[in-house]
Amino acid sequence: MGKTVMITGAGSGFGKGASLALAERGHTVIATTETDEQAAALRAEAPQLRVEKLDITTDDVDAAAAWDLDVLINNAGAGQTGPMADVPIDRVRRLFDVNVFGTLAITQAVLPRMVARGSGRIIIMSSISGVLSAPAFGPYSMTKHALEAMGKAMRGELAGQGVDVCLLNPGPYLTGFNDRMADSMWEWFGADAVNAGSTPLFEMMRDFVKNDQRDPVEVVDKMVELTEAETTEEHNFVPPELAAFLAG
Repeated sequence: MGKTVMITGAGSGFGKGASLALAERGHTVIATTETDEQAAALRAEAPQLRVEKLDITTDDVDAAAAWDLDVLINNAGAGQTGPMADVPIDRVRRLFDVNVFGTLAITQAVLPRMVARGSGRIIIMSSISGVLSAPAFGPYSMTKHALEAMGKAMRGELAGQGVDVCLLNPGPYLTGFNDRMADSMWEWFGADAVNAGSTPLFEMMRDFVKNDQRDPVEVVDKMVELTEAETTEEHNFVPPELAAFLAG
């Protein structure tokens, strides 16, 4: 039986891929985008989707309270790299606005209907960076660590009310997101930075993340699997070998 699924950040990458895959499998998909331009482009490309402009950092989220959802996939997110000694605070605030506060806001908007019905699922897009942190990727990891705390707390809080909450933790995948994030610090970082002496390390981390990225279909397939599963695990690492690596 098909489910009604809302996916944030569906204009590109994992969100777009999952929207198309779930619609093909017979689910009703509300694919949301940050901008009107993204929404128009997605409507033209994929008329099988219900596309809504929904910026999770604005009062757009209020509209979702009226939608009767079986599954919310919190996919929308932003990236930023840079050493913690130098990264502009306004960039870090923006990152938290999107990745943490926006994700919590849209989740709070849809939960009342799920709780009243006694069923539903919240899938939170975390990252391998939600459980690890590395030089230059601290700002992004901070937000994903916060989502880990949010997801773990909610999983325990809502299980007794019939709502399942789980975390999805991908490694580096070739959607363009990692490339943009890895390059973002070089928009402002320079020789006058406090941590300029570690520039070779930051360059190495940039190249490490951008090289040998995997096929995003692996993550899309996992998003579909979690949407349709009877039950979920708290963490869902993709590729699954990451779990063994983290276990030591």
